[in-house]
Amino acid sequence: MRSRLCNAAAALVTGLALLSASTVALRAETTRERVLRQGTIVVGISNGAPWGFRGKNGEAEGFHPELIRAAFKSLGVGRVEIVVTEFGALIPALNAQRFDAIAAGLYITPERCRLVAFSDPDLQLADAAVVIQGNPKKVHSYAQIAADPAIKFGVGRGSTTAKNAEAAGVSEDRMLLFPDIQSNISALLTGRIDVAAFSAPTVARILSDENIHGIERALPFQGVQEGGKERFGYSAIAFRKDDSDLRDLYNSRLKELKADGTVAKIMAKNGFSDQEKVPDLTSSKLCNGQD
Repeated sequence: MRSRLCNAAAALVTGLALLSASTVALRAETTRERVLRQGTIVVGISNGAPWGFRGKNGEAEGFHPELIRAAFKSLGVGRVEIVVTEFGALIPALNAQRFDAIAAGLYITPERCRLVAFSDPDLQLADAAVVIQGNPKKVHSYAQIAADPAIKFGVGRGSTTAKNAEAAGVSEDRMLLFPDIQSNISALLTGRIDVAAFSAPTVARILSDENIHGIERALPFQGVQEGGKERFGYSAIAFRKDDSDLRDLYNSRLKELKADGTVAKIMAKNGFSDQEKVPDLTSSKLCNGQD
């Protein structure tokens, strides 16, 4: 009898051990675990400078791929694999698990926060202006443009920049509206306008074009004010909601890269100016409308 009980107990212990091992084996590997094991992270971009694009040698270049590479390198993740898709398809494709993160200059907004897990912001961005070299009319703000009818102002038709300029007091009849960046810059180069306004990343992209000469960024430049404060946007990397642990790992490295000056160096390399700031904010505050 005692022998049968011992055998039954032994069988039960063995069964429980096998069940436990089976449960562990069946647990799905997380994205964070896979990224660290494989040493590769798959990143979705919209192939646009300065955020993320394929360079001449086919390697990922731009602000966000370089930032991701710097953040994960010390963790043994040495390869940033790029997947190019349309900007509007980035979030759906991320959530369909086509890639592990998206890095295309996405601004943190409460609406997007419901769809993805944003990293902490890496840049604080405002509108920027482009002028002929030397800035002959010394343009440094929307308020100045609004107050001086002699300043001819160009901006993209229907753009957020145009809305910001109007909110800052520039009436629509004072704006020359252009359908695209090329026609706006052409008007500046030919003297039809004195200043053109875009987002800061767009200005960085324009000034990196080797075929465009004779223009510069107007520095400093003050955009639209709200309650005595300038209106800013905040860019970040986005991860799936289920991958908050991967996002948190990235955030821990991002904090270190901000502190040691690496983020500032990557900014300068990709055409951002001192007017863009490295914010000391969390995505949770921005998602809740706090800045």
